[in-house]
Amino acid sequence: MTARQVRGEPAHEQRVRLRTRAVEPAQKPHARVRTRVPKPASDSGRVRSSASGRVRSLAALTAVLTVALAGCGIRATEVPTDFGAAPSRVPCVTTAADVSTQSQTGIPEQIFLVCGSQLVRVDRTVRLPSGGGAGEASDRVRVAQALLDELREPPTETEEQSGFTSDVKGRPQVSGPRAGDVKSALRLNTPPERMSPYELAQIVCTFAHSVAAADDGAVVMGGPDENSPLRRYECTEELRARPGTVPAPAETVGS
Repeated sequence: MTARQVRGEPAHEQRVRLRTRAVEPAQKPHARVRTRVPKPASDSGRVRSSASGRVRSLAALTAVLTVALAGCGIRATEVPTDFGAAPSRVPCVTTAADVSTQSQTGIPEQIFLVCGSQLVRVDRTVRLPSGGGAGEASDRVRVAQALLDELREPPTETEEQSGFTSDVKGRPQVSGPRAGDVKSALRLNTPPERMSPYELAQIVCTFAHSVAAADDGAVVMGGPDENSPLRRYECTEELRARPGTVPAPAETVGS
């Protein structure tokens, strides 16, 4: 007898129950189905996508315009940025038309004006003042006075529109060497040490590029009397580029 039979279960019922369990399929637990719902795009994502699209469109438009301008012979200008100093929009150039509007009676000379915080050379036709004696010293003084007169005159209308100015004011006067001075000396009614940096730089460079300079291209200048010693000035590239910050190179000369 089996253990079931010992506990009182009939054998045929046990066999029927076992066959029923074999026929019934095993029930599996229902698996959970997880569905991932896509998150909506955030506002920042939409903004970045929109901004990127506008940047790409602007870049494409710029490229097309650049090609079109180049085909027409027009040079594209640079776009100002926040890096460094702002690009200057002042051309600081003069044309032949500017010279033609000036008096044609005189001799061609060049003076230095201020433009864009630097010295720029411009053409002039100067008229030499009458009087004075003959000789090299007299010619040097007459040319120097004519150049001073041009420096104190306001720039032409075209030059003003291009940004040119002059720091030479008043009525500057120049005379030849005093007794005991070197022959190339020029005496000004205003001592050079009392001039503004721009005014002194304009005068030095204008004289240095004319017959008012000494034989070596330097300019020997001083005030009206012995209290203002003579100094030998040079017009260097550094002075022309930064006349407001670079002092005019000078050394004292003996009498």
